[in-house]
Amino acid sequence: MAKIEKSPEQWREQLTPEQYRVAREKGTERPFTGDYQVRDAQGIYHCVCCHAPLFENEHKFDAGCGWPSFDRPLGSHRVEEHSDTSHGMVRTEVVCSHCDAHLGHVFPDGPPESTGLRYCINSVSLEFHPDE
Repeated sequence: MAKIEKSPEQWREQLTPEQYRVAREKGTERPFTGDYQVRDAQGIYHCVCCHAPLFENEHKFDAGCGWPSFDRPLGSHRVEEHSDTSHGMVRTEVVCSHCDAHLGHVFPDGPPESTGLRYCINSVSLEFHPDE
C-alpha cells in the first residue's frame, strides 16, 4: 500500500492544532488528559490522520501512565517502529504505517502474561469507532 502523503498545510486543514502538534510534529499530549486513557466499550482505534485501524480495545490495559496503553497493534503491518533518541532518551517510536503519523512509543514493560509490551499511545492521535 502506498503511503498517504500530504503537505503540512493539508494536514493543518484536516487536524486540530493539538492533533497536528502531536501526530505530525512528534509531540506528546499531557498525561491523564486524553479522551481514551480509560474506555470499556468494545471497538477499534483508528489513526486520526488517515483513519487506518490500528488498535483494538480488547488489547488495551490501564498502565497507570496517563496515556492509552495496548499490548499489541491490530497487526504488525499497522504500525512501524523507529529508534527515537530525542530528549536525551533512547526509545522506540510508533508511527502509523499508512501515513507516518506519530502515535507514541512502545516499551518492554507491558503485561508479562501477554506480549510484555506497552504501546503507550497519545489519545489525540486516535479516533475510536465503537462496536467495530
